[in-house]
Amino acid sequence: MSSAQTYSEFKPLLSQNIGYGVVVGVGFFFAFVMLTLTMLQRKFFKFSPALSEEFTSASRSIKPGLVCCGIVSAWTWSATLLQSSTAAYTFGVSGPWWYGAGGAIQVCMFGMVASKVKMNANGAHTFLEIVKARFGTAGHVLFTIYAFLCILIVCGSLLLGGSATVNALTGMNLNAACFLLPIGIAVYVIFGGLRATFICDWSHTIILFIIIYIFIFKAYGTSPAVGSVSELYDLLQQAAIDTPVVGNQDGSYLTMKSNQGLVFGAATVLSGFTGVFCDQGYWQRAIASHPESTTMAYMLGGLSWFAVPWAFASCLGLCARALLNNPNFPTYPSPLSPTQTSAGLAAPAAAAVLMGKGGAIAILLVVFMAVTSAASAELIGVSSLFIYRTYFRPKATGEEIVRVSHYFICFWAVWMGCWASILNAGNINLGWVRFVLAGVILSPAVIPIALTVSWSKLTRAGVFCGAIGGACLGMLAWMIGCWKIYGTIGIKFTIETIHGVRQDKLIFPILRNHILLFAVDLLASSSREYLPVSVSLMSPADYDFSGTRAIAMLDDHADCEHVHEESEHSSKKGGASPDLEQQSKKNFESDPDSPSNDDEQRMGSLKHVFKKAVIYSTIFAAIVIIIGVLSPPRMTSR
Repeated sequence: MSSAQTYSEFKPLLSQNIGYGVVVGVGFFFAFVMLTLTMLQRKFFKFSPALSEEFTSASRSIKPGLVCCGIVSAWTWSATLLQSSTAAYTFGVSGPWWYGAGGAIQVCMFGMVASKVKMNANGAHTFLEIVKARFGTAGHVLFTIYAFLCILIVCGSLLLGGSATVNALTGMNLNAACFLLPIGIAVYVIFGGLRATFICDWSHTIILFIIIYIFIFKAYGTSPAVGSVSELYDLLQQAAIDTPVVGNQDGSYLTMKSNQGLVFGAATVLSGFTGVFCDQGYWQRAIASHPESTTMAYMLGGLSWFAVPWAFASCLGLCARALLNNPNFPTYPSPLSPTQTSAGLAAPAAAAVLMGKGGAIAILLVVFMAVTSAASAELIGVSSLFIYRTYFRPKATGEEIVRVSHYFICFWAVWMGCWASILNAGNINLGWVRFVLAGVILSPAVIPIALTVSWSKLTRAGVFCGAIGGACLGMLAWMIGCWKIYGTIGIKFTIETIHGVRQDKLIFPILRNHILLFAVDLLASSSREYLPVSVSLMSPADYDFSGTRAIAMLDDHADCEHVHEESEHSSKKGGASPDLEQQSKKNFESDPDSPSNDDEQRMGSLKHVFKKAVIYSTIFAAIVIIIGVLSPPRMTSR
């Protein structure tokens, strides 16, 4: 395609009223439903979100099925739907495969860390508590910065993708969408706590999969534009002739033998660990689950989530490429511009052709669900990260912590809108936030965070060298890559490196950009893996995790007695519900040098769970990588 290519505006298919109706109306409808369920919970069940333990960790009683739904929902960002479709639109079927593999592997591997949390820090509420118990204030401050940076990146990614889609489909003002999307979410998070987000995640996951099935059946069965797998195959064969993919075998969109796809997969896998390991939302779900079922929940969550980008993007992303010459395509007769492609508009364009206004509404709804469910996890996560009790009121009661968490959720909901508006004003798009900030800046913190709860020999020097040294090396590689491609270093050119512009200088712009991302992530990942370990082995520690196992629950005895009056005997002992009190006394008050038989059995069970997590996650990672690398060169028709 020549550099003189002209592009058309993405024509909105829906009115602004529909955009505001979905963002505000549907948002407050879900808020009303969650408020009703929370009121019923307070009246008929022993769990009350007025207690800090219930608000921040759902009383550590969530079963694996609900945790699995929470993981799928929290990991399904707007970027999951939009950027995976962009990958399919850009370089074919390998894109959604590697996007799904790159995200599912991290979730499955986090199951190993989750089992270690239950073994070595079952009383913790955040991974920052674990860091502070082991490495003190300096380590806590360092990883507090990383945790808030991660949540900023996730929130920016969610709202950038969501607002861009709402704007493209309805013409709704971008900044208005950024500010209005978090409001309804904040309402039910404040009143319902973590348990309300799990219930909301469950409902959102059902709606998400229903809409995915609708698009699949429509594209491959009833749509006049496509209507069958064989017709889509023929259209993509013609697309390979008209606009062949550089680096793919025969320029095909139906091959797994793709240089771009392989490099994109490596960059996705390496940068994606930050979105899980540095995000308090995933630690919170591990903490909220039953100890023996934690790993099962994360394994099921990873496998279930893989189906989302793979099914959604391989359908809509490939349909977008196949239907470029359809008169109903929103930018017909032009293809999507680089800016529109980077904003993730391939999926909305395909949905508009396949189902008209119905498709546009379905995309609007599913992106809204993705934004709200993931944002609710971030809001409850960031409320638990607030350092009120750590540095301001060490003796704060559980009730006081819940009240301060409410205030901070309100503040962060407003700040989310401000942050996304700042990114929009700076012309910083979804791809830049998703890959560069996460891959370069946050990746080096992954290994130190994971080893904090799982490796006794890790030292404070290893933590700081790995986290800070890795970030510096990653930034250096990023800047050098930008300088080598563009001859200068600046914000404009670092953004262009991800946008894929300046095609007059790049022979293979997209491939070159992903190679740069791969080099950046490779350097950062090498440092994050080897620096913490090698520095620690110079003078290894011998930590017994007694400090992290001594982290206690937040609610004081008076709070628990007030809520659990039905168990007078347990109230006199400490005030939690019988099961929670027994667990807390066993885990946090017993002499670590004289463990009870129950403790020994529990630790043995969790060690077995950890071994299974290692085996299952390794097998899963090997399978998806082998399929991606050794698949047949090209899919054949019929």
